[in-house]
Amino acid sequence: MKKSTRQIMALMMAVLTTVSMSGCGGSKQEETTAASVAEAGSEAGGESQAETSGEASGEKKVLRVAMECAYAPYNWTQPDDSNGAVPISDSNEFAYGYDVMMAKKICEELDYELEIVRLDWDSLIPALQSGQADCVIAGQSITQERLQAVDFSEPYYYATIVTLVKQGSKYENAKSVADLAGATCTSQQSTIWYQNCLPQIPDANVLAATASAPDMLMSLNADKCDLVVTDQPTGKGALVAYPNFTMLDFGGGDEDFQVTDEDINIGISIKKGNTELKTAIDSVLGKMTKDDFSSMMDEAIAVQPLAN
Repeated sequence: MKKSTRQIMALMMAVLTTVSMSGCGGSKQEETTAASVAEAGSEAGGESQAETSGEASGEKKVLRVAMECAYAPYNWTQPDDSNGAVPISDSNEFAYGYDVMMAKKICEELDYELEIVRLDWDSLIPALQSGQADCVIAGQSITQERLQAVDFSEPYYYATIVTLVKQGSKYENAKSVADLAGATCTSQQSTIWYQNCLPQIPDANVLAATASAPDMLMSLNADKCDLVVTDQPTGKGALVAYPNFTMLDFGGGDEDFQVTDEDINIGISIKKGNTELKTAIDSVLGKMTKDDFSSMMDEAIAVQPLAN
């Protein structure tokens, strides 16, 4: 049933008061977030975002985007705004990488202000559920397990699975997953690389998962393992930071790790039910091609700091 004008105004005042008091993500008191605007518009009988966001008074919606800021080339932390890096909320540091580039493009297209929220990997989805962030752009695969907790945009990158070894390793010339038999290996926690791929290596000695992608790469560099499994962008970035690594790509056929589209399609996660924000983000991604994604990723790899 359509609400009266007085009911709609009361609802909007409640939303704005809640946002100004929450303090999540360091937003200014007079700002509204993209998530609150979308939810309020839905409750108010389908009014447009422009009508509910306070744009008439010159305010911009704030899109709070969560990521690790430690997962090059998708995202990383740096000390300045070089190459177009964005300030990290509640920090004197800056974030950049493929995910930040994508977040900037989305905000430019939708006329949002961008706020980067830095969180560890396992805190990303809970941040959406608690309202600490509006969306997560962090190299997440669109898995059925995650879809139980959050909604996803259309893919904003299509990744392939690769293996990293050190030059001179007995696995350096491996041509298939079978050739990795008996290897000591690891990967990042809560990823399809660790959960789905490593168990496919025959007789593998699977170590405990690492907390982050940089930790995973350092484990390999320190000879704590024979190999790590990751996606191609992370692998390409690792070759820049660690020239002594070799990347093995088994070509995606029967000799490769067996993964599904949901394992390698990378999406932007959004709080369940926030269809307005999902539609807005999809409208931007729908104008881009796989070549656009690849070109942007190559640019991110080219400027990533070696420490990430």
